[in-house]
Amino acid sequence: MSRHTPAPQPRKRSLLRAFVENAAFGGIILMAAATLALVVANSPWGTAYFDTLHADVGGLSVLHWINDALMALFFLMVGLEIKREVLTGQLATWPQRVLPGLAALGGMAAPALVYLAFNGGSPETLRGWAIPAATDIAFALGVLSLLGPRVPLSLKVFLTALAIIDDLGAVVIIALFYTADLNVPALAGAGLVVAGLMVMNRLDVHRLSAYLVPGVALWVLVFLSGIHATLAGVVLALTIPLAVDRRTGNSSLIRLEHAIQPAVAFVIVPIFGFANAGVSFAGFTPAALLDPVPLGIAAGLFLGKQAGVFGVSWIAIRAGLAKLPEGATWRQFYGVALLCGIGFTMSLFIGLLAFPTSPLLQDEVKLGVIMGSVLSGIMGAAVLASAPGRANHGSRA
Repeated sequence: MSRHTPAPQPRKRSLLRAFVENAAFGGIILMAAATLALVVANSPWGTAYFDTLHADVGGLSVLHWINDALMALFFLMVGLEIKREVLTGQLATWPQRVLPGLAALGGMAAPALVYLAFNGGSPETLRGWAIPAATDIAFALGVLSLLGPRVPLSLKVFLTALAIIDDLGAVVIIALFYTADLNVPALAGAGLVVAGLMVMNRLDVHRLSAYLVPGVALWVLVFLSGIHATLAGVVLALTIPLAVDRRTGNSSLIRLEHAIQPAVAFVIVPIFGFANAGVSFAGFTPAALLDPVPLGIAAGLFLGKQAGVFGVSWIAIRAGLAKLPEGATWRQFYGVALLCGIGFTMSLFIGLLAFPTSPLLQDEVKLGVIMGSVLSGIMGAAVLASAPGRANHGSRA
């Protein structure tokens, strides 16, 4: 980390508001993209849709370019958000971390246990245990945005902080449990690049090109190493300085975050959703929805997420370890816990890593994620829309 003083608090608050608003509108676009994918996949254009995704471009399919290259920018954004929030934002102090941190842990563990209850006896499908553990911040905030001022800002902050911790947990899970055989020379080369990036950070180098150009090399080396290439985005983000450059008065991390946030929210994530949400229902029967994989995922997202997030939070608040978000009622909090079961983007991503060679299981993953996410979104919105609020002083920045 750099040694200079971070940006002042007012800017952090405006950054949080900008992020919530961007993520919310991005979530609405993501919903539209996912819906369009389902329509196209089951229309006369379905064959062209799937053929295009599997077309070879430069040695990789179009789908691989989207999931391995474009999504590296999504993970770069995730890394930037995690670093900023932990160092100077809503996760900067332990009291701020307690409630979203415990809620995120409960919200990852309970869905995994629910999935294992349905799939624990099958070594083939056991690998999908982490699929329902993720929360899609864009989708969830998109649903919240449709409810307008009925939801206190404090709950939006809570959901954002929880989802960021959740994303960090998903990154760790991907690195530890969904890594192929390692290419040691490539991994060593990636380590050297990271070491160089860290040295530049310690030397207070603030020029973004000094980080982004080696970042491309880092992506290539991580791709070759057997670790999923998107994790290069997270590692790169953690080396970019957040501190203000005394010469320019700007933070390199915040400049990069502002530069890529619209593209990630409005282009990259919707493209990912459109490319990965399409599943053909040809040959599927209603009984397929009761197969262990889709049922385990849907139940994990809808039942496991709300139980983990709300249950652990209730215990922490009753025990005096944390406080209910300002201006929020328990019913509103429960509505947000339900929204945490929207696991679209990261759940689909982990599903692809869990079952890379089984198109059938990948389709079942999509069905389970869609079922669980839609049910969580509808029920969460219904609870929040019907919940009487307190004096909504938490809704103002």
